Amino acid sequence: MVSPTEATARVTEGRFKRVLGVPSLVLFGLVYMVPLTVFTTYGIVTQLTGGRLVDSYIITLVAMIFTARSYARMSVAYPYSGSAYIYTQQSFGGAVGFLAGWALLLDYLFLPMINYLILGLYLNNAFPAVANWIWIVLAILVVTVLNIIGIISVARANFVIILMQTVFIVIFVAMGIATATGHGVDPLLPFRGDGSVQGFGSLFQGAAILCLSFLGFDSVSTLSEEAKDAKRSVPRAIMIVTIAAGLIFILISFVAQIAFPSNTFHSADTASVEVVAAVGGQWLSVLFIAGFIAGGLGSALTSQASVARILFAMGRDGVLPRAVFGHLNKRFGTPVVAILIVSVVSLLAIVFDLLTLSNMISFGALIAFSFVNLSVMKHYWFDRKERSGAAWLTNLVLPLVGFALTVWLWTSLAPVTFAIGLSWLAVGVIILLIVTRFFRRPTPTLDLSE
Repeated sequence: MVSPTEATARVTEGRFKRVLGVPSLVLFGLVYMVPLTVFTTYGIVTQLTGGRLVDSYIITLVAMIFTARSYARMSVAYPYSGSAYIYTQQSFGGAVGFLAGWALLLDYLFLPMINYLILGLYLNNAFPAVANWIWIVLAILVVTVLNIIGIISVARANFVIILMQTVFIVIFVAMGIATATGHGVDPLLPFRGDGSVQGFGSLFQGAAILCLSFLGFDSVSTLSEEAKDAKRSVPRAIMIVTIAAGLIFILISFVAQIAFPSNTFHSADTASVEVVAAVGGQWLSVLFIAGFIAGGLGSALTSQASVARILFAMGRDGVLPRAVFGHLNKRFGTPVVAILIVSVVSLLAIVFDLLTLSNMISFGALIAFSFVNLSVMKHYWFDRKERSGAAWLTNLVLPLVGFALTVWLWTSLAPVTFAIGLSWLAVGVIILLIVTRFFRRPTPTLDLSE
């Protein structure tokens, strides 16, 4: 965590505060991912895969480890805010970088929305007299204020949020195993399923949706300009977050499915309420709602912080209006205008549904992931010509495997996702044509000499 001395570090005008170490970066990534995010799409993916949610999580984790490694490599080469946008821009040029960043914006803009939507659904379930949209608006206001104040407030909130979720996870796993043992449930059931859905196609479709659970490692890279010793701390945090979160997701989903071996729910969107109630009754349900709400707020907090920094990076480069996006607030050292714009866009959570948001987040993320894997090959293998010894494995084979896996998952998404996603990319192409005056001017890029 950040010490009081670090918290008072002053920021020069127009620059972020370098105050985050590995622990704070890991907490940021884990809160962004939300350990309890297993329950966000639990009902949807369980029904889609015929009770083989664990299998889909294993597939996703394998794919994400390769991609997380590529992010770690590129964060060393370019330790700047902007994530896939910066990595692709510096490797393939401004135009390709902009389109990668634009795709990344899709999942970053939609992720705060899905958190607000989930908060509205679960709070409305607990307090039916209060409409969903009221909870959504209140959550947006709280998150926006904390993000404007600065990354220190986010880091401190993250510690409390992770602590709450850890307490619930420990209790849930213990009681879930006890429940399953008492009923004599087959421990292989979560891997085999109930037989209602056959084949591997549904597993990859489920894995594609579950990619949204792993966006935390990507968010860590957006804090490179706020990290101490970014070339060492950011890569470490990326790999720790990816592996730790993946194992947590697999453990929770396994316990949930042996404790509640059914694919039938009153509502797939809030299926986790039924699972938790079956495991621990009313008191555990109350604890779950509290932890889940805290997780939703935490993920909204960190995801809004990340997307605001992506917008800032694109504004600083001039591919988005610099006067709007490209400045930091002198008092707080945060991109206030970008944060406010994200808050306004997040109000769309009132009208979207959970499945559509899940698919759209994964659509944008998988495009960005593919570009980052390609960037490793372009930067290290082709540009720097690092090909000796084991370099052929680290600079060519592993990122190529990561690219193939992300493309495979991407093509497993629902058809309607492509209609919306490709429309979003078309808007990005139009913006690019306007900025470059139909490519008569070069695409603005980050000046690394600054």
